[in-house]
Amino acid sequence: MGFLVLFDKPLSNLGVASRVMFRDVKGFAQFISVERGLMLFMISVGAVFLTAETLAWSSALYLGVTVFCIWSAVDAINNVCDVDLDVLSDPSRARFTKKLGKLGLFVVAVFTVGSFALGAITMIPFVVLFVALGLLFGVLYSVPPFRLRKTAYKPIVNFTVGAVPVLIVAAFFDVFSLNVVSLVLLIGVTTAVNSLWEDLADYASDFHSGSRTVPIIFGFRKGLFLTIIMGYAMIPMMVFVGLLFQLGWIYYASLLGLAIFVSLRLVQKRVTLFQSKEGDATKLHKLGTVLAKDFVIIAIVFTLSLMLSSLMKISPVFF
Repeated sequence: MGFLVLFDKPLSNLGVASRVMFRDVKGFAQFISVERGLMLFMISVGAVFLTAETLAWSSALYLGVTVFCIWSAVDAINNVCDVDLDVLSDPSRARFTKKLGKLGLFVVAVFTVGSFALGAITMIPFVVLFVALGLLFGVLYSVPPFRLRKTAYKPIVNFTVGAVPVLIVAAFFDVFSLNVVSLVLLIGVTTAVNSLWEDLADYASDFHSGSRTVPIIFGFRKGLFLTIIMGYAMIPMMVFVGLLFQLGWIYYASLLGLAIFVSLRLVQKRVTLFQSKEGDATKLHKLGTVLAKDFVIIAIVFTLSLMLSSLMKISPVFF
């Protein structure tokens, strides 16, 4: 019996260590917003295939990693500067950022230097320029005294989150055709609308901090309806870009599926959305948070379908 107790202690210690390690890995992933980085990585890979019109895997992976580093640096900067706001909107992320302390600034520096290094290795001036612009807009977005993330200009700045990766690809291949420019606009608008969904989820912390985001300026209900309308308004633009690049059925099937998914969610929550009274503000805010999480899923699925569709166009044998 004594042997079993002694043997059980290392196992319990191992379990505790595993849970701590998992929390740290999850916290770091939130700190650099790894889901956004992966989404932009997929956008870059798809943009390379569509722009080069060939399976340029080495270029796709290289530019994808470059973009991943840029936005990891930008999101890390934002989380360092927003740690007090995140106490309300995302307590777990705020705790991890505080736990990092000055190490968080070191992470920012590593990804920033890495981004510039990867851009400089290409020896293409416009690639370096767009890398610098991506990082610059990240500073304007988060760092005092600019802090544009607390203003109605936030969606405009977030436009660059999607536009810069495609511009880097366009500069790398020196292709600025109508098709590529349309793709720049589509991905830029997508990330701009995504920032409106984020504003809905961050409404409480933004309100208490004196931010002037769109939902606060127009009121939460009007801001929610405006965001929904803009989400649906993106569909014709997505179809137009698909037609320009002659994308296959996977792209359009995903668009249809995502439109149905959002519509069913709105039908499910129609009472809260259309009939809730002033006293039901809490329910409306919860709906905004739910829809904001839904849009993250929608954005990831859309970018994945774009990447797969670009691959299918270049090499149909994979499908």
